[in-house]
Amino acid sequence: MVIEYANVNWDGLGFGLTPTDYMYIMNCSKGQKFSQGTLTRFGKTEMNPSSGILNYGQGLIEGLKAYRTRNERILLFRPEENAMRMQMGAERMCMSSPTIEQFVNAVKQIVHSNRRWVPPPGKGTMYIRPLLMGNGPDLGVAPASEYTFVTYASPVGNYHKGALNLVVEEKFRRATPGGTGGVKAITNYAIIYKPISEAKAKGFTDVLFLDAVTGKYVEEASTSNIFVVKENVISTPPTNGTILPGITRKSIIEIARVLGYQVEERAILVEELFDAEEVFCTGTAVVVNPVNSITYQDKRTEYKRGVGTVGQKLYEILTGIQSGCIEDEMGWTVELD
Repeated sequence: MVIEYANVNWDGLGFGLTPTDYMYIMNCSKGQKFSQGTLTRFGKTEMNPSSGILNYGQGLIEGLKAYRTRNERILLFRPEENAMRMQMGAERMCMSSPTIEQFVNAVKQIVHSNRRWVPPPGKGTMYIRPLLMGNGPDLGVAPASEYTFVTYASPVGNYHKGALNLVVEEKFRRATPGGTGGVKAITNYAIIYKPISEAKAKGFTDVLFLDAVTGKYVEEASTSNIFVVKENVISTPPTNGTILPGITRKSIIEIARVLGYQVEERAILVEELFDAEEVFCTGTAVVVNPVNSITYQDKRTEYKRGVGTVGQKLYEILTGIQSGCIEDEMGWTVELD
């Protein structure tokens, strides 16, 4: 079978938007169920200037990927988890949301209609962005009267290129108890642009945020969860409402426990970073990314990376399942028809 690919320089893919052929759109009114969605050519959408997402930030995003295997199958990775997380976020943000079946169907349709944009094996992945937004003609501070669910996709390469060097952010906080740090609200992201920009200006890759109450405990990086390894014990901060419950995070914990590692979900003091053996970040975009160094109060600590590390072993198993190179005994992948 001859596979048609889009005209893309697959070897030059970064993590940016490459417009594909189609997007998927569904609508509903407040308190109602989403209607049957439609595929439409990728492009601009109309929006009322008084819509909830523009005026009050009433919106949620998700992120997942499609993978092309060596025998040209296309796989999704745990899409129902993204659907459930969007529903959890919608409840917090007082929004109507698609059912799990509608969400997964939308993802399948967007990948199928854009399948020529799924990179060849080993050249990248297709990043899928579901977006739920308040889109009614409203003015007062209240849940929107209408909602729109849009899903689009883009072929992508690595999120970070080169060694991952983090700096602990001591002034700005990403999330506070009782806020929206535990859901994928769009309002969680613009607030971190300033600390990230300042960190990159100093030569760092990303920032590591601390808790808002005491400033003593590690929480997460800008777009990823964090894991610390010491004496073969893997630790990661608990998802207690200020940390996003990452699907890659959840998968890595499950794989590690199957392999026999002790995994602790607990509060991690920032000083524990000084004597950790390994640190790695997880997320749909970053996958499992080893941390080269973390700087805190001008003290730089470097970590093990590469062959033989715990993080590398977990990375190889996770990506092997996602790419179809390893048998999926966990039942996580969904093959596109």
